[in-house]
Amino acid sequence: MGSNVAQNGSRRPARCIALVGPYLAGKTTLLEAILERTGTIKRQGSVDAKSTIGDASPEARGHGMSVELNVADVEFLGDSFTFIDCPGSIEFQLESQAALAACDAAVIVCEPDARRLPALQTLFKQLQDRGIAHFLFLNKIDTATTRVRDILKLLEPASARPLVLRQIPIWENGIATGYVDLATERAFVYRPHQPSEMIAMPTGVMEREKEARFHMLEQLADYDETLLEQLLTDQPLDRDHVFADLAKELRDGLICPVLLGSATSGNGIVRLLKALRHEVPDVSVTAKRLGLEQAKSAAYILKTMHTAHGGKLSIARILAGSFAEGTLVAGPEGEDRVGGVFSMLGTEARRRPSGVAGDTAALGRLDHIKTGDTVSTVKGELARVTLPDKPEPVCGTAVVLKDRTDEVKFSAALAKLCDEDPSVSVQHDAETHQIQLLGHGEMHLRVCLERLHRKYGLAIERRPLNVPYRETIQAATKVRGRHKKQSGGHGQFGDVVLEIGPLPRGGGITFGERIVGGVVPRQYITAVETGVRDYLKSGPLGYPVVDVAVTLVDGSTHSVDSSDMAFRQAGRLAMAEGLPKCQPVLLEPVMAIEISVPNDATARVNSLISQRRGQIVGFDARPGWLGWDVVEARIPASEMNDLIVELRSVTAGVGTFVSKLDHYSELTGKHADKALARRDGA
Repeated sequence: MGSNVAQNGSRRPARCIALVGPYLAGKTTLLEAILERTGTIKRQGSVDAKSTIGDASPEARGHGMSVELNVADVEFLGDSFTFIDCPGSIEFQLESQAALAACDAAVIVCEPDARRLPALQTLFKQLQDRGIAHFLFLNKIDTATTRVRDILKLLEPASARPLVLRQIPIWENGIATGYVDLATERAFVYRPHQPSEMIAMPTGVMEREKEARFHMLEQLADYDETLLEQLLTDQPLDRDHVFADLAKELRDGLICPVLLGSATSGNGIVRLLKALRHEVPDVSVTAKRLGLEQAKSAAYILKTMHTAHGGKLSIARILAGSFAEGTLVAGPEGEDRVGGVFSMLGTEARRRPSGVAGDTAALGRLDHIKTGDTVSTVKGELARVTLPDKPEPVCGTAVVLKDRTDEVKFSAALAKLCDEDPSVSVQHDAETHQIQLLGHGEMHLRVCLERLHRKYGLAIERRPLNVPYRETIQAATKVRGRHKKQSGGHGQFGDVVLEIGPLPRGGGITFGERIVGGVVPRQYITAVETGVRDYLKSGPLGYPVVDVAVTLVDGSTHSVDSSDMAFRQAGRLAMAEGLPKCQPVLLEPVMAIEISVPNDATARVNSLISQRRGQIVGFDARPGWLGWDVVEARIPASEMNDLIVELRSVTAGVGTFVSKLDHYSELTGKHADKALARRDGA
């Protein structure tokens, strides 16, 4: 069944395990149970009591959910492990994606609840696509009201790999009081917050155990001809061979083992830890998966933290070589010296002498290094771990400081926020004159603002994002613009006649001239064009004007008082007088949007689109996603602001979308009146 030492007798490298799962599945509680069972902490804390090692930030405790990674090192039977508790909400999953890259395996924590199926499917797909070995831990088994075999039938569509049940529960009066291990054929009874106690196999369980064990062996035999032959010929099975198969098929990505337990009661924890100890591949396999098997030195940065007293900490999975305080490391954007090496236990950083391959350690003060970078102590040996494309933001808010004297601190705080959470972005919009905070959900944005207030003392107001409307014209006119000013000495004189007319949608702005006889000297025509374009930056309705043709057809000049500035001003005056006569109309941006949802929610999503003045242009099956659809639509940008909130509501929290500007469309009637009223109010 394995050993805690490598074949050469040295200590086995530490393993890194991610705990993933849907929101409220019990991941943080499972981490707490693991910490207690391994003796890392004396007493298991509670999420409800806000006493856990993980989720210790005020934001996490205030909202009762994980909003960032929680990292903890433990020792179990002589082996070292780092557990990374990942947020369950899709709004914070980019943190999980970055961390998963360098993990040796993942434990998917799940409740026996069919409503979790869509969220589980996204997790299974993510792990399978990236080749990460994973277990399923069926949590809260002590409160389950459905048979495990029925639960697995519900969950099987979420996984492309067979779900191999490793245990069956022992039921008493409808409550799971213990389990039978199908690999060892031993029965155990649960003891709250203590290791389970081995008992004689209950008589009423024997038949069910034989059936479940045979099914498990059949699943393993699909990938092992020797085991298949033994089953077909009723030969005695070697227990070590069964364990070797379980480990090999997990590492080869052929199966997903399923274990049972209750994190709240501390049940099933030792069995889970033993499975991780004997079956999870080590760091060399992970380095090979990432294409770094030849590296002499490599560490992947899976999380960045800015602490109040310790400065910047870069949590790194060391894939090759060793890193110590003072070590010079090179990353994609520069070199830094490690300002200390630390083990993590939640928010507590404990100094250690160094970190070696397999360890997950926090490296201090790597100012040029960011999350997702791969660093090395060997010059010229820079590698890069390929990560999934960063998803586009799905919502945003404008942010305004209440105290303008905090502007310098505000800029630095925003930079640190984005460093800690690469899924959030800050954009200074020159057109709407707003600082925009963009993220992946309403809770995501709320947590970001709470962090800015708590960590940096910034008082920030939220404002809706301004919609970048345009305006155009529907009629043509001919207009004169004359700028004449006399104030002692040389005066100012410019006189132009312009023809203004509409262009087809997408025609932009054109400027031409039909001057005859030099009535407007050539050197002033460029100034007229500049004045025209100056005015078109904000037309009669207050928005940039598009799809307009302007032609200079006549004018006059003064031998002394004419100048570039005078003709520029004359051009502006002509446009200011003429454009309101051309029937100006508002244009609203319309977004092309692709919404990805489980197909049982497609009808509700279609209704959601219609309610937002949207137009459905088609839908199809989502490639590579069983039971999912992609709905294509066109929705006005003004209707997008809180779309993600309603979308998540009708899709059990898993729906998402990508969007881009498609075209501008005329906006009239009450919707145009509302847009102009909002502009006037702002």
